[in-house]
Amino acid sequence: MARKRILLTNDDGYFSDGITAAFKTLKKSYDVYIVAPDREQSASSHSLTLNRPLRVHKVDGCRYTTDGTPTDCVMLAIHMLFKKKRPDMIISGINHGANMGDDVTYSGTVAAAIEGSILGIPSMAVSMANYELGTPMVRAADFLARLVKSVGKMDLDPSTFLNVNLPLDNGRPYRNHEFTELGSRHYKDIVINKTDPRGKPYYWIGGRAKWKTTRGSDFEAVKRGVVSISPLKVNFTDTASLRKLSDLNLGL
Repeated sequence: MARKRILLTNDDGYFSDGITAAFKTLKKSYDVYIVAPDREQSASSHSLTLNRPLRVHKVDGCRYTTDGTPTDCVMLAIHMLFKKKRPDMIISGINHGANMGDDVTYSGTVAAAIEGSILGIPSMAVSMANYELGTPMVRAADFLARLVKSVGKMDLDPSTFLNVNLPLDNGRPYRNHEFTELGSRHYKDIVINKTDPRGKPYYWIGGRAKWKTTRGSDFEAVKRGVVSISPLKVNFTDTASLRKLSDLNLGL
């Protein structure tokens, strides 16, 4: 039986610890290809590069880099590398840092999985919360490999993708997981106003964030040291409001 083909991408860059660990582990059982940015593209969301040409560099027979976004990487891979036969799965990650709750709308990691789901390819985004430089990724990659083997049992529609968040590696194998919903958090001082040495103002988007510890949410699970797996869809339609509005006669 032919080995399944997996496309790996991320928003940390092709050189990152997370994607390297995932590649080394998954290639033991699958044909794995990397198409990833040649530099960090965090918080690039679901953006496509339309106003300039993209450059692609072939590292070797199964690894490619581009100067585009994670979504660009998926598009290029499908129309270039997998033109004759699409991959069986797209995995974005393992990201350096969490992608939970409202932040999934900003995430380049999640965006690559969204693009895969739009194309009808089973996809997942995988992240490690509270990542610090040098944190081992081997155990995270081992959990990812087990999850890939189990995806078929979930019987998911290809339009549904998985958003996986692992707690920080504590030196023990990842065993416990929960299926969760997206959490939420609020920011204080989200736009920071400073003055540079020449007296000109500048602004830094960030600030302090506080999560709501809601039972059943991704943040709450990760906080307890449990792997969070959230099934997500792209369709933004509010079906309840649609039904209600369809019955209205506004006289417009």
